[in-house]
Amino acid sequence: MTTTRTRAAQPEDLARLWVERANAGDAEGLAELYEEDAVMTLPTSGTHVGRPAIHRAFEEVLKHVSRFEPEEVLPTLYHGDFALTSTVPADRNRGRYQVARRQPDGTWLRILHHDALVGLQKCP
Repeated sequence: MTTTRTRAAQPEDLARLWVERANAGDAEGLAELYEEDAVMTLPTSGTHVGRPAIHRAFEEVLKHVSRFEPEEVLPTLYHGDFALTSTVPADRNRGRYQVARRQPDGTWLRILHHDALVGLQKCP
């Protein structure tokens, strides 16, 4: 059965949709926020290339974390059909940066996602 999910009308929508889907335990829905050949890095599990690998990474994350809070969204930078977005986690020891691309239907998907440690602390 195919699930119809809300798509990001603006790049900033991706952060909100991510939190909603993560809190619903929807790893498949999280992966659908990324293009098929997207690249994502997580400090706890390294680099994941392609939507199937991103899906597997989120399945693992959701086994360990059941609740995510919305994060402060910083101003988006645009360059044509590309957008650089970022959010600030509440603990302020990481930074999250994403590059999204406008799709032919006008919606947005992530192509790059970097979740970086800012300080010397390890992620929980």
